[in-house]
Amino acid sequence: MSRLKKRYLEVVKSEMQKKFEYTNPMMNPGLQKVVINMGIAEASKDKNAMQDCIKELTLLSGQKPIITKAKKAISNFKLREKQPIGLKVTLRGLRMFDFIDRFFNIVCPRIRDFRGFESKCDGRGNFSLGLSDQQVFPEINLDEVKRAQGMNISFVTSAKTDEECIELLRLLGLPFKNLPIAVA
Repeated sequence: MSRLKKRYLEVVKSEMQKKFEYTNPMMNPGLQKVVINMGIAEASKDKNAMQDCIKELTLLSGQKPIITKAKKAISNFKLREKQPIGLKVTLRGLRMFDFIDRFFNIVCPRIRDFRGFESKCDGRGNFSLGLSDQQVFPEINLDEVKRAQGMNISFVTSAKTDEECIELLRLLGLPFKNLPIAVA
C-alpha cells in the first residue's frame, strides 16, 4: 500500500468525518482519478517532437498516454479532422496515489516562484491546475528536453462541494495559497 493511500485511510477520512459531520462513513469523499492532459498542437507537425512528448508523459505518469484527435476541422487554426492535438493519461488506484505523492512532495517544491495553488474548484468538487513546464518532474532527463511543454492536471473527487474537495486535497498534502498544509 502506498504511503499516501495509508494516510488517506488512517488520517484524512477521520479528519473529514469530524469536520463535515458525516452520518455515514461512506459519505466521505475520496479521489476517483487523476487526468493529465498535454496539448501538442505544435508538436503534432513534427513526428519526433510527438514521440518525445509521449515518452516524457509515459515517464512521469507510469503508463502510456492515448492520443486525442480533433473532432472537426477548423481552417482558422489550420486544424484538420482526426489530426492529433493532445495526449491524455488517466490514473486510478495505486498509480494515482503514487503520482499524487510524488507531485505533492517532490514536484511542487521544484516549481519556480511557487507560493501555492489557488483554491478554486469547478463547482462540482473537482480541482484542476496547469503547469507551464514539464521539466519540474525529476523523472525527465533535462539533457533530452528539446522544448518546454505544459500540461493540465485534474483531480477528480467524489466530493459534492468545492469546500470538501479543497479540504480533502489539503489534508492529502496539496499546497494551497493562504491555507495551512496538513502534516503527517
